[in-house]
Amino acid sequence: MSVADLNLGVVGNGSFGALIDRQARVVWSCLPAFDGDPTFCALLGPNQQTGGDFAVELEDLESSEQAYLTNTAVLRTVLRDRHGGVLEILDFAPRWRQNDRFYRPVSLIRRITPLAGSPRIRILARPLADWGERVPNSTWGSNHVRWVLPAHVLRLTTDVPVRMVRDSLPFVLSHPVHLILGVDESLDRTIHGYVEDALHRTTSYWREWVRYLSIPLEWQDAVIRSAITLKLCQYEDSGAIIAAMTTSIPEAPGSSRNWDYRYCWLRDAAFVVRALNRLGATRSMEQFIGYIFNIATTDGTLQPLYGIGFESELQEDEVPSLSGYRDMGPVRRGNLAWVQRQHDVYGSVVLASTQLFFDRRLQDPGDAHAFARLERLGEQAFTLHDVPDAGLWEFRGRTEVHTYTAAMCWAACDRLCKIAVRLKLEDRATYWREKADIIRDRIVAESWNEELGHFTDAFGGHRLDASLLLLADIGFVEAHDPRFIATVEAIGRDLKHGDALYRYVAPDDFGAPETSFTICTFWYIDALAAIGRNDEAREMFEQLLARRNHLGLLSEDLAFDDGQAWGNFPQTYSHVGLIMAAMRLSRSWQEAS
Repeated sequence: MSVADLNLGVVGNGSFGALIDRQARVVWSCLPAFDGDPTFCALLGPNQQTGGDFAVELEDLESSEQAYLTNTAVLRTVLRDRHGGVLEILDFAPRWRQNDRFYRPVSLIRRITPLAGSPRIRILARPLADWGERVPNSTWGSNHVRWVLPAHVLRLTTDVPVRMVRDSLPFVLSHPVHLILGVDESLDRTIHGYVEDALHRTTSYWREWVRYLSIPLEWQDAVIRSAITLKLCQYEDSGAIIAAMTTSIPEAPGSSRNWDYRYCWLRDAAFVVRALNRLGATRSMEQFIGYIFNIATTDGTLQPLYGIGFESELQEDEVPSLSGYRDMGPVRRGNLAWVQRQHDVYGSVVLASTQLFFDRRLQDPGDAHAFARLERLGEQAFTLHDVPDAGLWEFRGRTEVHTYTAAMCWAACDRLCKIAVRLKLEDRATYWREKADIIRDRIVAESWNEELGHFTDAFGGHRLDASLLLLADIGFVEAHDPRFIATVEAIGRDLKHGDALYRYVAPDDFGAPETSFTICTFWYIDALAAIGRNDEAREMFEQLLARRNHLGLLSEDLAFDDGQAWGNFPQTYSHVGLIMAAMRLSRSWQEAS
């Protein structure tokens, strides 16, 4: 059974994630962590093996419906057969506070409950090993099946008779049954009791977490779902935030723009941190800063991305055992962008860290020692602000001095000045203000094109790219600055197509872009509102919200013609854009009272 689209749900708990289709079939999950072997890899089409999924197959399936339990990461799927049989499947990964820490085992729990009639089902638990290349060896016991995988042993504990699971035999579902998939540990209590307790505690955790979010008045459900999704993309063992849970979902059909996003791009992660900070969810920032301090070299040099376990080398290769999403290979493992130079990362990290020094709610706020560590990044930012790099779009075939890169280097120096003022370090404040002013003057001189009447994508350039929409957001220019307004209008003229945006239109290493880059559309919406075109921004925002999948989730890209989702999924960038635009556009809470 192939996967036809990205109408998928995501469950997870900060240790791993799993993608589940409309029929409650787990089609993607890397175990034991985001960067692991895709034990369930049906999403990318195993070539030689049947399986790579974990399904509850209902005979004579007629229809399905799916939604999250309100304000949680618990996914509910209802399947109906042609004879009046109905069943419910609840999928979740356990997460709650216990013994002064978070209990978040590598474990997927499935509760299957008959709701009407006599539904007849089969349990198909078919993990694969070595990127879909082989069926792992298995053993079984009185109430479990075990699979020996390369990095760990996977265990399915259940109150379904083991033979029914082991041999995928059909049976009538007459009472609730439970499936606990996880590491090879025995359960020291009843299966039913553990699942019910875990469901209650996990549901309570998520609702309590959501309760304390500072959400906007409008579009609350969309913002909450995006916030939960971002939370699910942080690997809490290290604090890393992945760009997406998948690899090699093409950015456009047959484009070969297939990349592995299961790593921590410092830029993307910093966007996530800033969005969650805006919502008041600051724990992710604290964990991410810890991650940064673990990877930063003594001189403050940073790569664009790292592994979730602090790996600095992410060798890229193609995996022949998987045919790819809709057979659109190649499937890539690793990402060669780690060798690139993308100098905006210094500004990204400093921006993500700034609230650490100003938020009085934090248990461990930033101090002079933390500031000194960030200053090393600032020195790199100043040194590199006018040195050509690959840019945030990671061009593999050219380097330039990108305006966005230089502006983010300015932001690093600007925020270090403000932090120094906060810490009453007057000499350091003066030092960083002088550095910031030097970069600002250079950008204005090199990136403002008087003839074209707008900022350009690179020093001495003539092209546009959507990252220029962020110049006001980071404080480089005021939103009412005529130069920014002119740039927004030029981007709307040249990069907007229908109700969405290209990130750029000039051909790159793979030809001309074909799909809209979702966060760029959100950036444009935000910029429209900032320059006073609020009604237009709201209309575009509503149109983009309508293109989310049935669970409110977004991938990286959307097709211009039919709105079909492309690119890796769920994409943190896209959900950051949604949150930031919603908070910009929403009416205030005072207007509701």
